Amino acid sequence: MKKVFIDGSVGTTGLRIYERISNRSDVELMTLPESERKDPEARKKALNSCDIAFLCLPDAAAIEAVNMIENPDVTVIDASTAHRTDEGWCYGFPELSDQIAKALPSSRRIAVPGCHASGFIALIYPLIEAGLLSSDRLITCHSITGYSGGGKKMIAEYEAEEQDFLLGAPRQYGLTQQHKHLKEMKKITGLENAPVFCPIVADFYSGMTVTVPLFAKDLKLGGIEEIREVYRRKYKGTIVRYTEQGDEGGFISAHALSGKDSMRITVAGNEERILLIAMYDNLGKGASGAAVECMNYVLGSEPETGLEL
Repeated sequence: MKKVFIDGSVGTTGLRIYERISNRSDVELMTLPESERKDPEARKKALNSCDIAFLCLPDAAAIEAVNMIENPDVTVIDASTAHRTDEGWCYGFPELSDQIAKALPSSRRIAVPGCHASGFIALIYPLIEAGLLSSDRLITCHSITGYSGGGKKMIAEYEAEEQDFLLGAPRQYGLTQQHKHLKEMKKITGLENAPVFCPIVADFYSGMTVTVPLFAKDLKLGGIEEIREVYRRKYKGTIVRYTEQGDEGGFISAHALSGKDSMRITVAGNEERILLIAMYDNLGKGASGAAVECMNYVLGSEPETGLEL
């Protein structure tokens, strides 16, 4: 039985990971008393005594935690932004390629993809890989997410008894085009330029829809049916799956997969203007669910073990 420690277990990502694995018989959860949760020496001891360490921390604290680890046998699964594009870290999205899926079981340093980035990369990576889209193509992306993606402070703001009236409508952010996910969105897909990225947070707890619009004339070859065929071949598993029709009566809700750890990919539009769409939960395949999936690869378990699909 493998020992697992969640550093940052009281945050939204850490709590969801705890929910997913707390009743499993193949892992033993190590916990620290509240008085020691932020104690450096207690954390260091736990990080070096476990087999698998989940880091659910701000970037600086995640880097600090990695530097505390002296035991070479500890596998780190980092849910922060800190290491997603670093050499020596395996990017934790096994559905993207056999190379990633084969590398995960023996990796000691695994970076969990970002929530917005997961949908964008799932949509763009296969098209560049298949030769349908050029790596120098200029891309636009918009993404709508539930407020849990903003962490405890944002959750408290949205759930306050007297909520600020501005929170009652969707809010666009990342206005300087310097969002922390852009670096990973560019590198993992192989794009030469970061996309114009328009994230939006709205008044619902969790769920996410990422949309990339394309003109058919922007494709190197093929059209909407060729895109669908690429996704059919790529995404036919139980966690990430292509679906022919993702809407309900002409609408797609960002809340559709709230509470789930799966992702659904679909394509809408017509032969001239195309919409690439990824639906999932920002706390599921966008964070905690992806982290647990990575752990399953390390343990040699079925990838779906313990996930809500």
